[in-house]
Amino acid sequence: LFRSGVERMIVSLNAPAIQAIHDPKRAIETARRANDALAEAVARHPKRFSGLAALPLQDPQAAIAELERCVKDLKFVGALANGFSQVNEPGGRNCAALYYDLPEYLPFWAAMERLDLPFYLHPRNPLPGDLRMYEGHNWLLGPTWAFAVETATHALRLMGSGLFDRHPRLKIILGHLGEGLPFNIWRVDNRNGWSNSEHHCPAKRKMGDYFRENFWLTTAGNFRTQTMIDSITEIGVGHVLFSTDYPFEDVSDAAVWFDALPFAPADLERMGRSNALELFKLPG
Repeated sequence: LFRSGVERMIVSLNAPAIQAIHDPKRAIETARRANDALAEAVARHPKRFSGLAALPLQDPQAAIAELERCVKDLKFVGALANGFSQVNEPGGRNCAALYYDLPEYLPFWAAMERLDLPFYLHPRNPLPGDLRMYEGHNWLLGPTWAFAVETATHALRLMGSGLFDRHPRLKIILGHLGEGLPFNIWRVDNRNGWSNSEHHCPAKRKMGDYFRENFWLTTAGNFRTQTMIDSITEIGVGHVLFSTDYPFEDVSDAAVWFDALPFAPADLERMGRSNALELFKLPG
């Protein structure tokens, strides 16, 4: 990491992890063990690593309790969820996908705002019952395409639900330079979107307003200069963070690309360092 110029890495569980555990009780226990293990690793190298809490969002109240424990006792700097959470439906035959715009998550979001922590919404694939559009085209699953569609849709659901009207200081992180939203957010607002009253969208403002104010984007997994320019143009230099999808990509590849970007040194410093220091409240 030092050879690539990376001073600190913020670590989290890989997908889908806790979110794929159907039994809420087991999700709670596994999240606690995972967070304890991460805290031990961070404690061995506190100047090199920080942690993001894994949360059992199958049970919103348990997720709040684990979030507060991770912040107060383990000194984690935020939380990460690998997309929607799964739970067994009555009878245990099928799994239900819980998206975080549902009313039962409002207390959780209130806790996130109160603690003033960022929440990383990481991708995962749709459930098997929602994969019909990909039948015969499995190459589109995962980071090729399905991750972005799933996560961008989840993010738009949060925006459209009115969540950021209730909790305007929430901070949400999206990877991969925004899962395609910088390119499409104008279209969302201006083509059968927010302005079309028949959709009954509860949000009081346009989605682009929430996107620019409440969302931060990382460069993880999307080392494309043209896409970076589009993202910065839409959301601003202050809301972009250097990141990598390690261990799925080499940190040095990310660093070499980032260092060669055609931006002012001050902007590179913000995106590569100071934005993260401010967002995660890290020591300088």
